[in-house]
Amino acid sequence: MNKLSLALALTATMAVANVAYAEHTVMVGGQSMLPSKDIVDNAVNSADHTTLVAAVKAAGLVETLKSKGPFTVFAPTNAAFAKLPAGTVDTLLKPENKATLTKVLTYHVVPGKYDFAALSKLIAKEHGKAKLKTASGGTLTFSQNGMHNIMVWDENGGSANITTYDVYQSNGVIEVIDTVLMPK
Repeated sequence: MNKLSLALALTATMAVANVAYAEHTVMVGGQSMLPSKDIVDNAVNSADHTTLVAAVKAAGLVETLKSKGPFTVFAPTNAAFAKLPAGTVDTLLKPENKATLTKVLTYHVVPGKYDFAALSKLIAKEHGKAKLKTASGGTLTFSQNGMHNIMVWDENGGSANITTYDVYQSNGVIEVIDTVLMPK
């Protein structure tokens, strides 16, 4: 590689780094999540969300989650899906179970943009527990455990911790969770 090629490569690398810094990226699954990208375009780059991405594709929700929004997605990691009983994910991914898969996935989506500050404010306003309607029509309940931890409860009493907060997207925000939430 000649000096000019090396200088151009270095300049390009620095430009990418500067864009990532300017966008206040969050690392998820070993990759920078860029606020200029939409929910799907960021999620496909996360090594921690390959199961979620496969499920979103199988349910036919890609275009929905690429639309304007805003959406808040409570995004279970691969480890969260692995906590489900053996065979659950494989069963949900079968074409004949698309309606059930869609209901489970849209249960993790809340219309609007709820970052840590918005969730905390809502919880405080509601005296410790806040409820939000999901895109599937279900309800998620939120409570704050200490100053910096918000828990999410499904309608069956299952709970998840938000492990990575405020992954801003062009069409909303992702809150990474450690357990799959299940609708009634």
